[in-house]
This record gives sequence, structure tokens and C-alpha cells, in this order.
Amino acid sequence: MRNVKEGPEHYNSNAIALQWRVHPIKKNWKVSVGVILFLAILCAAIYFSFNSATFLLLSIIILINSLSPFFFPTLYILRDDCVIVKSLLRKLSRQWNSFQSYYPDKNGVLLSPFPSPSRLENFRGVYVRFGQNKAEALDFIERKMKRQPLGD
Repeated sequence: MRNVKEGPEHYNSNAIALQWRVHPIKKNWKVSVGVILFLAILCAAIYFSFNSATFLLLSIIILINSLSPFFFPTLYILRDDCVIVKSLLRKLSRQWNSFQSYYPDKNGVLLSPFPSPSRLENFRGVYVRFGQNKAEALDFIERKMKRQPLGD
């Protein structure tokens, strides 16, 4: 995590205010082993059910893509002007003014483009995992949103 000094002499709208990396597979080895074991059994079942290496390869690609935030590290960058989320397979950048509400939970905060709860939030919002700096990240997000959180 890197902090940029505040003040008029150090102000730069593109300056990184907070930056950290989250890698869930390293967080809890028991859960990680369980997930990998389950996926191995699932892939074996797919292979023996269809008796096709093509379906197995397609299944592995789909599973890795859908579970990439768990297997690969994700870099979160909070700037004065935007939020950037970088992972191995994708990069997402959104301006702060595109968010209208936010909902913190124990692992992170969902930044939502909707003013009130909506079923589309999980698809159009951005989920920021806290990692080891929950208080600092949440404080920064609250200052940028300039509102009280709607959820807990």
C-alpha cells in the first residue's frame, strides 16, 4: 500500500492515493485446497461423463475465467479521480462520479452506480476487496462518496 502526501504542493489528480494487492488463494490454505480439490473432482467428472478432452479443456477455461479473482492477484488503485481494478484477465477503471451509493461488508465494499439498491448492482457496480487495510480504504471511499453508507 502506498500513500501520497496531501496538500496543494503535492496535488495531482492522477496521483495514487491508495494502492494494494489482494490474493484470496493465499489467505486461507484450507479453503484453497478445498476449492482446488473440488475443481479437480469436477473436471474428472466432466471428462468421464463426456469422454472428451475438448469438453474438459472448455470446462477448465470457463472455470479459470470465472474464478480468476480467487486464483490470481488483483490490484486495487484508488485515485482522486477514479477507481482502478487490475487483474490478470481484465482492467477496469471508473470515475468516482459514476457511483451513487456504496455498501460495505466484512471483505470489501460494493460501489454502485444506482442511488438505491438494485438487482443490477452486482453486474454494473465495482467490488473493492479491502485486503489488510479495511479502515484506510473505507475512509477514503467514504470521503470520495461524501455520503453515509446505505448497507452494512
